[in-house]
Amino acid sequence: MSASAEVARRKRLVRAGIGLEATTLGWNVVGVVVLAIAVSSSASVALLGFGLDSLIEIGASTVVIWELTGSDEGRQRLALRLIGIAFVLLGAYLLVQAAVTLATGHRAAPSPLGAGWTAATAAVMFLLAFGKARVGRLLANPVLAAEGRVTLVDGILATSVLLGIGLDGLLGWWWADPVAALVIVAYAAREAVHIFRE
Repeated sequence: MSASAEVARRKRLVRAGIGLEATTLGWNVVGVVVLAIAVSSSASVALLGFGLDSLIEIGASTVVIWELTGSDEGRQRLALRLIGIAFVLLGAYLLVQAAVTLATGHRAAPSPLGAGWTAATAAVMFLLAFGKARVGRLLANPVLAAEGRVTLVDGILATSVLLGIGLDGLLGWWWADPVAALVIVAYAAREAVHIFRE
């Protein structure tokens, strides 16, 4: 492949990466609003955690777009560090919130809006994660690849939250909601360790 063809290919891949991140960003901005409405009516810890995770995904997507528009090693390290710190903060907050909820026996109200949004989010995030993993690999870009794992975790978390809401609503297992939040804590810790090791 000629040098000019390689440059053109790389530009196409960077545009694809930015497009994937912009789609993720837009979806999560809408998601924060939808989840805020759902949480206000249900007081679900899992939905609250998922809304906070959406805020982190917004930050992570913004960092990746910034990194893709002027890639260098220093920028990549800073971008990865910022994503890792965001995960540490999310995990710490949710750990305390879930522990308090379990200790007090707080019961969340059913939330059809929250359940519908998390189901749609799971499908969208799995598709975006696949695209980011592929483009990140082709670009040999560790930041896009790491953020692709963040998006995959977002899809897994949406599935977990949906399960917690469903068990609570259908079977009355009130503890399933904060336990779903603890799943988010575990994944946040795992991703933070992975990012800082890189």
